[in-house]
Amino acid sequence: MAGTVWTRRRAVAGLASLAALSGRPARAADSALPVPASLQVAARAAARRGEPLVLLVSLPGCPYCELVRRSYLLPLRAEGLHAWQIDVTDRRQVVHDFKGQPATGAGLAERWKAGFTPTVLFFDARGQELAPRLVGVAVPDFYGAYLDEALATARKKLAAAS
Repeated sequence: MAGTVWTRRRAVAGLASLAALSGRPARAADSALPVPASLQVAARAAARRGEPLVLLVSLPGCPYCELVRRSYLLPLRAEGLHAWQIDVTDRRQVVHDFKGQPATGAGLAERWKAGFTPTVLFFDARGQELAPRLVGVAVPDFYGAYLDEALATARKKLAAAS
């Protein structure tokens, strides 16, 4: 990613952080990444492009989830990154896991021990994690750099495996 892109994203992230701290309740409908019907299919599509499957474990109304989604993952998805989300509380919508078995967002989050939100995971086509997960948003100004580093690690592992 170009340095100017992250500079612009940092500005947006800063504004989003201020909005989150202003006391205005975040709404889950503010922005959304799609929920994959099948992690297996989504991960294979990402792997064909040499990319990891990036999955945001999110919580409705979580302002930090909204920050990650809006300032980082949605712009990267628009550039072609295979980024998706699951809702840590959703026990109704079926998402097929990496083996094609039915699951829910809540069940997958429990399986991956990803109950803290936001958590961003990086998977290969077999469902193996490729990079250290990003848990929470400690310092919004550095989040883009942490995300870049995790994506670079995931891409290197994918390239080495092929």
